[in-house]
Amino acid sequence: MDKLILKGDFSILRGKRIAVIGYGNQGYAQANIIRDNGLDVIVGNIRDEYARKAEKDGFKVYDIPEAFERADIALMLIPDEVQPEIYKSVEKIIEKKDGFVLDFASGYNVAFGFVKPPKNVDTIMVAPRMIGEGIVTLHKQGKGYPVLIGVANDYSGKAWDYAIGIASAIGAIGKDDIDENLLNGVLELIEN
Repeated sequence: MDKLILKGDFSILRGKRIAVIGYGNQGYAQANIIRDNGLDVIVGNIRDEYARKAEKDGFKVYDIPEAFERADIALMLIPDEVQPEIYKSVEKIIEKKDGFVLDFASGYNVAFGFVKPPKNVDTIMVAPRMIGEGIVTLHKQGKGYPVLIGVANDYSGKAWDYAIGIASAIGAIGKDDIDENLLNGVLELIEN
């Protein structure tokens, strides 16, 4: 699916528990914006200063396997280089969860086979194109930001809806501040 998505909503996420895995650069930003949007979010993290920060910020924080157990959707927001090891620690949990949604902020490990999610889950990518601090700043201003989305496995038939929903829940799309005339002009320049 090659298209520009400017509008979206996160209603598909209502009633689901979202686990933000990792409370670093992206995890901090995304968890807080998801919570600001009234959704059920928990944090999965190793016991370190990031876990303490998440607790101080008012989140329920669990060890990563327990966060996966408790969630319907997981956002893997940990560095690419540690994802394969972390994934192995939760792989059996994920395999038992038909219809689970596994979201990555980088498609590297899935694309190159370092992480191989099972076929009974939706595997998606929602990849913000800026650092967490910038995301929070734009969110406070009521503005969106660029994000790439993709689907590696659409088990439920709703994987694209989940990807768009997450992009909306983290504040990337669904804002009314996009000047579509300017955007169309830029797209015409790119296409020519």
